[in-house]
Amino acid sequence: MNDILKMNIVLVLNRNWQAINTTTPAQAFCSMATDVATGLDIHVDEYMQPTRWEDWTSLPVRDGDGSVRTAGGLVRVPTVIVLAKYSKVPMRRPSFSLRAIRARDGNRCQYTGKVLAPNEGNIDHVIPRSRGGATSWRNCVLASVKVNSKKAAKTPREAGLKLIRQPAEPPTLPATMLLRNPHDITDWHVFLGSEKS
Repeated sequence: MNDILKMNIVLVLNRNWQAINTTTPAQAFCSMATDVATGLDIHVDEYMQPTRWEDWTSLPVRDGDGSVRTAGGLVRVPTVIVLAKYSKVPMRRPSFSLRAIRARDGNRCQYTGKVLAPNEGNIDHVIPRSRGGATSWRNCVLASVKVNSKKAAKTPREAGLKLIRQPAEPPTLPATMLLRNPHDITDWHVFLGSEKS
């Protein structure tokens, strides 16, 4: 199986053309072939044409397009598909990660209030893991490397530190707000903006 078929490089829009997810070309082809979705034939700055599977398979493959070789010839890999019936925007909570902790805490050390550069901060367990503290939204904060080293396996009180605010789970957000364009796919920019992440 071609590796391109397994990559999450297809943006999924609901029937109102709102970005809700990403998928693989293999899954996109299945959705298109069963009329669950149409491929979006995009000509940047010209037009976007929803195209059903039977017409999609005969579209020309342009320079720069991903494609898959089939018995019938090359088939262009869609960059965006539009679901035929689904209109909701799912709500999601960001996955727990340093990046998500940074976003929740506004890139600020939660003990000093200092804005931190990427290499200046890491995750601190308010109640240290060695003392039963969980790796969770409610027990982890962004802290400067220096402060975190000083705190070590102590509680904030024992280390003479005070939290600016208590850590909490971030709110659930529309899925569109959590989608990223890690491959900087040009066709996604109109739906997600042009920020590469």
